[in-house]
Amino acid sequence: MDRFKQIETFVRVADAGSLAAAALEEGVSPVILGRRIDALEKRLGVKLMYRSTRRLVVSEEGASFLERCRGLLTEWEQAENELAAGLRAVGGHLIVSAPAAFGRKHVAPLAPAFLADKPELKISFNLTDRVVDLVREGYDLSIRIGGAVDPSFVAVKLASNRRVVCGTPAYFEKHGRPKTLEDLLQHNCLAFNLQGGQNRGWNFRRAGKLVTMRVTGTLDCNDGELLHRWAREGLGLGWRSTWEIAEDLERGELETVLDEFALPDYDILAVYPQQRYVPAKVRYFMDYLKAVYARPGYWMGGAGDDRLG
Repeated sequence: MDRFKQIETFVRVADAGSLAAAALEEGVSPVILGRRIDALEKRLGVKLMYRSTRRLVVSEEGASFLERCRGLLTEWEQAENELAAGLRAVGGHLIVSAPAAFGRKHVAPLAPAFLADKPELKISFNLTDRVVDLVREGYDLSIRIGGAVDPSFVAVKLASNRRVVCGTPAYFEKHGRPKTLEDLLQHNCLAFNLQGGQNRGWNFRRAGKLVTMRVTGTLDCNDGELLHRWAREGLGLGWRSTWEIAEDLERGELETVLDEFALPDYDILAVYPQQRYVPAKVRYFMDYLKAVYARPGYWMGGAGDDRLG
């Protein structure tokens, strides 16, 4: 017998006050409802209610279980209603944070297509390389590239990504290719200098352990796009994300080194505060980004206005 039907019957009978009243609501005989309650009690090994022709009393154990069952049925109904309402029901104000360069190319440009069939929804973006405090600063969602996530937040993987060391063929021809992590100390490394940034070191994995190399160089800045440009100009080595340099690698304008030490878990994440019900506007936007990022060739095309057809 269907467990959900048993629970639904238990709640219906308890709320109606008798088998007869509940049976009248459902359009079945009281015997059928009685059999469902019997089956539920037998499966649980607990007496949920005492029944007679005139009276129905929920047991102490049954009363506690009844409240949990009511909650389950409410959640089930809400899930069905949200699904039935569809994408057009999404409304309100969605406030999103994203890294500056990534947000300009792969988050904000996707918003118009996402909003096309959602006239009741508005999206605000804050593109910054600073790690924002979602709760204190009032964000619904933060897009992040790798890094640790506070356990009070939920992190959903949107796409795979790695951090790799890269440079131009001309740079490697002139300065050689680093073969070990220690070789980086002999190279001009272009570092991100925002507080807590790459000037504290580049992270790698060697022999299963996290290793941080304190690199040095003649140039550093707080802008990822500028670091990318410097690397493409052959001014030094960059520690960049694969999402950012995929096209350069395909064209042979940049090449990677020390790949065997690259961190495998520097993925593109959607982060939001833990909550019982995730707002539809947050869920749908995360699903949309994940679907776009999964399209064949998306990262190679650099198409910031790609949309799902």
